[in-house]
Amino acid sequence: MTEPSDDQIFAELRKIDTPTITNVVATYPKNPLCLGLYNPWTENWYTDTSIRCIYPEMGAIVGHAVTCVYGLPDPNYAGRLSFMDVIDALDAMKKPTILVIQQKWPPELMNKAGLAGEMMISSMMAVGCVGMLSNGPSRDVDAIRKLNFQLLLGGVTAGHGEMAVQSVNVPVSVGGMDVAPGDLIHMDENGAVKFPPKHAPAIVKNARAMLDDEAARLVLLRKAKTAAEVRAASSGGAYTPKKG
Repeated sequence: MTEPSDDQIFAELRKIDTPTITNVVATYPKNPLCLGLYNPWTENWYTDTSIRCIYPEMGAIVGHAVTCVYGLPDPNYAGRLSFMDVIDALDAMKKPTILVIQQKWPPELMNKAGLAGEMMISSMMAVGCVGMLSNGPSRDVDAIRKLNFQLLLGGVTAGHGEMAVQSVNVPVSVGGMDVAPGDLIHMDENGAVKFPPKHAPAIVKNARAMLDDEAARLVLLRKAKTAAEVRAASSGGAYTPKKG
């Protein structure tokens, strides 16, 4: 049998919700289907409640992470980097991509910097970007809704002042998740999760198996009328230890 292509793997990943992906990546380390890639509580591998999905109706997307840091202009670094350096990084990365922006502003500006609007997003889409994740706000969400481009943000606001690209393709931390360039990002209305690309085939396989198992259990749970029936339907579920 031939190995599935990246396009086929990505197509399958887009059929799966992000919580199921987290279950396989690390949520249930005692489950045989869990790869245990991270310590689920102590490592920063998925986003927290500070992140808001702007277009929940879109469903899941997945892409290779390109990262950058935005903040106030620094006269010592004036002109060193620009948004075109971000576009170049998106263009050079395997497709599709998701841009992960860590916004670093003074506290009084953090909720007011509506960073990426329709022009920026359209430029990113031209080089294969399908979504953006950022700890700060952006704007033009009404116009971007028509573009089939997902946004997971710290919020939404209407404007911004002078801003600058401080770094491109460096490790960042956004919404409680640490991201390195090239990580795979899977995200939907529940948030985002990261994992190394080499694990994508196993994640697809195990996520399918986990969803099939959950579907069978849900049939039994929805018919259950007693605690004994609930216990029977739940037996061997997500917290079942691996057999030694």
